[in-house]
Amino acid sequence: MTDLPTASTPMKLGTRGSPLALAQAHETRDRLAAAFDLPQEAFEIVVIKTTGDDRSLIDADRPLKEIGNKGLFTKEIEEALLAGRIDIAIHSMKDMPTEQPEGLILDCYLPREDVRDAFICPDANSLHDLPAGAVVGTSSLRRRAQLLHRRPDLTVVEFRGNLQTRLKKLNDGVARATFLACAGLNRLGMSDVPQTPIATEDMLPAVAQGAIGIERRTNDSRAANMLAAIHDRPTELRLNAERAFLAALDGSCETPIAALAELDGNSLNLRGEILKTDGSAAFSGEVDGPAEQGADLGKALAADLLAQAGDGFFDHKP
Repeated sequence: MTDLPTASTPMKLGTRGSPLALAQAHETRDRLAAAFDLPQEAFEIVVIKTTGDDRSLIDADRPLKEIGNKGLFTKEIEEALLAGRIDIAIHSMKDMPTEQPEGLILDCYLPREDVRDAFICPDANSLHDLPAGAVVGTSSLRRRAQLLHRRPDLTVVEFRGNLQTRLKKLNDGVARATFLACAGLNRLGMSDVPQTPIATEDMLPAVAQGAIGIERRTNDSRAANMLAAIHDRPTELRLNAERAFLAALDGSCETPIAALAELDGNSLNLRGEILKTDGSAAFSGEVDGPAEQGADLGKALAADLLAQAGDGFFDHKP
C-alpha cells in the first residue's frame, strides 16, 4: 500500500472515552501498527462522547430503556465517521445495532476475548451463596432477567456507569454484588477484582459479548485494506450467527436476549435464550450446522424460540 498513514497524516480512530473503550482503541491501534510496521504516531485516537456517556444520565441511575435503546453508545461516533472526522470507529460489539447506517459497514472483528460474565462480590463466591433479599446491581436487562429467573428472592437495583463506576458503587454499599464482563476485566488487567467467572451453561452471555468490531465508510478502500489485515475470521463466523439471531428477534436494550456461538472445526453450535424482563419465564434452545451458514442458523433458532414462547411473550412485540 502506498497511502499508509503517517505521523503527519495519521489515521483517526474514533472511540468512546471510558477506560475500557480506550483500551480497545489501543489494541486496535497496536494491531494495525504491527501489521503495517508503522509507529503509534501514525494513528490518532479521537474520543467522542455518546448519549450513553452522559454523566447526568448515568448518575441518575435511569434505566437504559428510558434514555434510548439502539445506538445509545454508537450514534455520535457513526455521525463523526460519516462526516469524515474520523477514519474508523471502534465498538464493543454487544453495543452495536444489527444494522448499520447507510454508507457504513462493519466487517472487521478482533479476536474475541472471554465471553463469560463475572460475578463480583467481596464476600461471596457465587450467586447461590447470597441470602434471600440480598441486593444485586445491574443495568443489563438480560442479566436482570436471568438473575430473577434463577433467584426471584433477590432484590435487583439499577447500576449504571462504566466498569469503574459500577465497582465504586459496589464498594460504597449500593449493592452487595454485581456482574461484569470477564472481557472488560481482562482487557483492563483488573485481576485484583474479586470475581467468579460464570459458566455459559449457567448464564448465557449477551450477543457478541467480548468482541471488538471496527466500522468504516463503505467507500474507503484504504481503511478496508488495512482492516482486512487484522480481521479475525472465527469471530466473524460466530458473530454472524449471534447477530442474525438477535436481528430476527428485533433485539434491543428493551429485550432480554442471550446467545453464544462456538466453533468446532467447520461446525458451529449456537445456543440462545429469551426471557421475560421480570424473569418469570424463559425459553432456550440450540442448533448445530456448518459455520458458513451461521446467519441461517441464527434465524432458525430465533423462530424456534418464538414458537415455543408464543404470541405476546415479550413486553413489546418484536
